[in-house]
Amino acid sequence: MADVTVYEVGPRDGLQNEAAAIPTAGKVAFVDALSQSGLPVVEVSAFVSPKWVPQMADADAVFAGIARRPGTLYSALVPNAAGLDRAIAAGVTHVALFAAASESFSRRNINQSIAQSLETYREVAQRARSEGIRVRGYVSTAFGCPFEGAVPVERVVDVSRALLEMGAYEVAVSDTIGIAHPGQVRRVLTSLVAELPPEQIALHFHDTRGTALANVLESLDFGVRTFDASAGGLGGCPYAPGATGNLATEDLIYMLDGLGLATGVAIDAVYAASTAIEPQLGHPLPSRYVRARAATAARTRA
Repeated sequence: MADVTVYEVGPRDGLQNEAAAIPTAGKVAFVDALSQSGLPVVEVSAFVSPKWVPQMADADAVFAGIARRPGTLYSALVPNAAGLDRAIAAGVTHVALFAAASESFSRRNINQSIAQSLETYREVAQRARSEGIRVRGYVSTAFGCPFEGAVPVERVVDVSRALLEMGAYEVAVSDTIGIAHPGQVRRVLTSLVAELPPEQIALHFHDTRGTALANVLESLDFGVRTFDASAGGLGGCPYAPGATGNLATEDLIYMLDGLGLATGVAIDAVYAASTAIEPQLGHPLPSRYVRARAATAARTRA
């Protein structure tokens, strides 16, 4: 049994921030390769408007093409009822909703206030659950907003609680702009675990400032055991152009393996999936593990 759950977001959150247009066949092969690693969850795509997120325009085709491995959940982000309809038609059994803890970010991102977005998601969650679909919630800008700066911890708690109350089985508290550090993580989690069960809290860190693994270490002390990660560190930070984005799955697994915490995920298989898609991106993957292993292999060949 796994001590820590690794929630793979590379095919969705990773690829949607990549500038290169990845063909559908490449995405399908990427998801299938990740499945072979034993990952318990892979977030495959997002049923969002192609106008706003063109990289996710082929969500239906990707879900139709992947080989679904028993033991792995295949998730999709859905922003509204129309997105849920598409997800249901594609046979998706696990969806994620995306709320913000920052009023400004919510209005600029989805043109709704926080309260309006939660009302929309309440209806989506109710219908999803009636269809037997599991619902996860994201709380974006939980550690800071690109428009407002600091975000009150009380608002993070309130939005997280609202998502759980509408039927989400867990909330992924997210460092959207990559500014979180261990001291801040400690303050946020102290408030969160005082109000919500730690087993219903996941954390989504970016490595924009090189603090993602330190943040994971801090979170483990609070009983959190689910962490989002992106194979190869896919996905830059849209609010810090050129910077590293998501916490790399390989980096996370390498650290957890060193701590003796089981994930059930084979790091070699994740590395193989990452390096297979790397040539399609137009740039090297930022994962420290991937870069170190590639350099070692190059020296061995020389």
